[in-house]
Amino acid sequence: MKQSMMLIPTLREVPADAEIKSHKLLLRAGFIRQSASGIYSYLPLAQKVLRKIENIVREEMDAAGAVELLMPAMQAAELWQESGRWYTYGPELMRMKDRHQRDFVMGPTHEEVITSLVRDEIKSYKKLPLTLYQIQTKFRDEQRPRFGILRGREFIMKDAYSFSTTQTCLDEIYEKVYNAYSNIFTRCGLNFRAVIADSGAMGGKDTHEFMVLSEIGEDTIAYSDTSNYAANIEMAPVITNHEQSDEELKEIEKVKTENQKTINDIASFFNITAEKCLKSLLFKIDDKYVLVLVRGDHEVNDVKLKNLYDADIVELASADVTKEILHCSVGSLGPVHVENIDIIADEAVKSLVNVVCGANEEHYHYINVNPERDFNVNQYADLRFIQEGDLSPDGNGSILFAKGIEVGHVFKLGTRYSEAMQATFLDENGKSQPMIMGCYGIGVSRTMAAVAEQFNDENGLVWPKNIAPLDLHLIAVNMKDEAQAALAMELYTTLKQKNYDVLLDDRQERPGVKFADSDLIGLPIRITVGKRAQEGIVEVKVRKTGEMQEVHKDELENVISALFASL
Repeated sequence: MKQSMMLIPTLREVPADAEIKSHKLLLRAGFIRQSASGIYSYLPLAQKVLRKIENIVREEMDAAGAVELLMPAMQAAELWQESGRWYTYGPELMRMKDRHQRDFVMGPTHEEVITSLVRDEIKSYKKLPLTLYQIQTKFRDEQRPRFGILRGREFIMKDAYSFSTTQTCLDEIYEKVYNAYSNIFTRCGLNFRAVIADSGAMGGKDTHEFMVLSEIGEDTIAYSDTSNYAANIEMAPVITNHEQSDEELKEIEKVKTENQKTINDIASFFNITAEKCLKSLLFKIDDKYVLVLVRGDHEVNDVKLKNLYDADIVELASADVTKEILHCSVGSLGPVHVENIDIIADEAVKSLVNVVCGANEEHYHYINVNPERDFNVNQYADLRFIQEGDLSPDGNGSILFAKGIEVGHVFKLGTRYSEAMQATFLDENGKSQPMIMGCYGIGVSRTMAAVAEQFNDENGLVWPKNIAPLDLHLIAVNMKDEAQAALAMELYTTLKQKNYDVLLDDRQERPGVKFADSDLIGLPIRITVGKRAQEGIVEVKVRKTGEMQEVHKDELENVISALFASL
């Protein structure tokens, strides 16, 4: 492909609104352009990368036994009302009306559509199991689109759905897709981890996220320093045992603490550590208010709270609501003398002795507070976020943290959608049973951005060979030089015949511009036709390592083949 005929609008300056490396480089290298907030055009080079990622996805999904189809992006509201998500999904759901004032959504995902499709077409256990997938544009009205195509309002996604007759069958499909995802991200060259995760708005149990390790990741991964354990920080259980102190219990006492509101304020005021304080927070769990207690140096994990109550909605009560219910400000909350409201506490609270907590009275705190003596706890549970240095949940090593970009997610949905939407089959005994479902998503456009985030240097992008937009960048330093032009065209034709994707820079530009653009675009190997063209000698450079060598045209194919094998 001749560069003079391509749309590759490279930029010398970094766009002002680009915050992260992948966003800056994809803009500067002419891969993407913003159309509106969170909405991008994928230019020819980006489209080539996306197609290569899609091809890898198709190969691995097909090998896992899945079959491709294509569903509508615009979905009838009735389906979402059937599943209940019309009311619970939130403002990210893009809703619209047609000319007849009928409600539709622009699909952020396709559980409802695929469930309705399969329930109408599959009636017998003999037609199951079945796994279907598509690659399609999705829509989510993100409150704050950011980081370019990493978090946009329109994006390309592969979503797959499995339908089984038994839990065992679902487990087998889940494992196949899990392995397919590992293969996909490995083939894309990514440094990733599969982590235990929360299913969130998707519903269901047993789920893993595939996280690309990156400093700009919006998720925190908790992983063992000695084993392969990894989980989203929200899902990592705490198994650290807290031994109770043998300190003698002291008498509880109310102390005036004017203008001391935060845990740090209180710790400093009493000259104690944060772990000698008790943190009290009022949460609304569905329609019920609960006082949640954790140690002062710990944080409440609302996902664990939600899972404990099997709740739909968990939210921290506002300052006004807190005052209305417990008659004090948030900074003065405590469990002593609290009545008519459940109190639950993290396991670490059980071992506390002589701690400080709010007195439920403005500007006062209690000292020498002890659980069970001074207040009752309805239930102890693991309610806090795991911390670095805690024992790994698998018992091997200690926990470390890393940031990650989610590029894939696999769920065991169970009967969450099939029961709500009456997707049933007749079993061997002629009895109606709900289909057991799984759901499996990959952010295709997000994967491209994640690769760009991991594979770059100070000069530009450095694409892994499997998903590079083209294989070779062939540069004629001076197309007005007959020998250079002739050799460049000869090599262009020959290399294409050998099934290499070649980008020929035939532009009338200065050499410095051509080389800078080449580094910015980041194709695996650059071939420069320059002053030794009459001798048939060219310069070959590996983008990843910077390794350079002069090669005669007769040896070029062998050299390139060997270099690709080593990448």
